[in-house]
Amino acid sequence: MESGQTRYGRILLKLSGEAIGGQREFGIDGAALQYVADEVKDVHGLGVEVAVVLGGGNIFRGGSEQARGIDRVTADQMGMLATVINSLALQDALERKGVQTRVMSAIEMRSVSEPYIRRRAIRHLEKGRVILIAAGTGNPYFTTDSAAALRAMEVKAEIILKGTKVDGVFDSDPMHNPKARRFDAITYLEVLERGLKVMDSTAISLCMDNQMPIVVFDLWKKGSVRRLAMGEQVGSTVRG
Repeated sequence: MESGQTRYGRILLKLSGEAIGGQREFGIDGAALQYVADEVKDVHGLGVEVAVVLGGGNIFRGGSEQARGIDRVTADQMGMLATVINSLALQDALERKGVQTRVMSAIEMRSVSEPYIRRRAIRHLEKGRVILIAAGTGNPYFTTDSAAALRAMEVKAEIILKGTKVDGVFDSDPMHNPKARRFDAITYLEVLERGLKVMDSTAISLCMDNQMPIVVFDLWKKGSVRRLAMGEQVGSTVRG
């Protein structure tokens, strides 16, 4: 199918490290990894250009309890390296399924990835390759949410799709409050004012300043990424 039949021609998919951690407390779950790879392959098969930013929380999270006693800058660098491990795993899963993929890291490690260079990233997308953008922004104190917002702007993605465990944005945690109210649509400003955990405030502010829409959706509803690319109403939309 040609991308002209989809609503979006270029998307950035933001996933937490836990997305490929599955039910494991630590590391990578093979079944979850294959599921994510299938979802990416499915939307890529429509002719949509796909960039992916993975977190590293299934291995190491810079601002977490496990990082206590480690210098914050060092801990954040360790977290960035965790995202490279996840990206390499997803690259392997995708390429086994016949999808051409490139890992592009903000921290240079030439033997396992390409350096992230904006023009090269865009060229890979134009050639139909999925790009896995690793190591965050390459700077401490910035999350992979912020990296996703920044890279989406740089590669001229039309939308950020944030896959989570819940189907959208709620006024409180639906995992703990069964009466939590779900928003079909919400503004950036409301997200910031309510302190909702969509993405961190830096990422939301960057998207607001550049009018980059975000859709928060349940990654584990099979086919959701494809449906979003086709323009269906899935999850919650954050825009101005």
